Amino acid sequence: MKKTISFAAIHFTVAFTVAYLLTGDILIGSLIAMIEPMVNTVAFYFHEKAWQTKTLKQSHYSAPASKTISFAIVHFTVAFTVVYLLTGDILIGSVMAMIEPAINTLAYYFHERVWQKKEHQQSTNLFYIVVCQH
Repeated sequence: MKKTISFAAIHFTVAFTVAYLLTGDILIGSLIAMIEPMVNTVAFYFHEKAWQTKTLKQSHYSAPASKTISFAIVHFTVAFTVVYLLTGDILIGSVMAMIEPAINTLAYYFHERVWQKKEHQQSTNLFYIVVCQH
């Protein structure tokens, strides 16, 4: 859950900034920034659950790039749908769906690398504790 919350904070910040710059409206920008990341945070949680299956985790698909591409597809779809429903404007929905997820996809990639490194360090430390008992 910590991983989901940390990504949500990044996502909310990016979503508000992009939405406000595109619309020039703090209210619409705030609504988009609250709703779109909330929907994507739920999607992120289930995306992570799917990627934690033993088969995917042990395959070559578990690399950050594969997970990033997978989540990007989900993210683009959610971003367009939410923005279009809130603004009724296909152009703003399309531009938002291209810019905001692209920025967040890069953020997701680096976020995933940090978390994988952290998990690796924890498993290495656990191995050291179990094996090296002086």
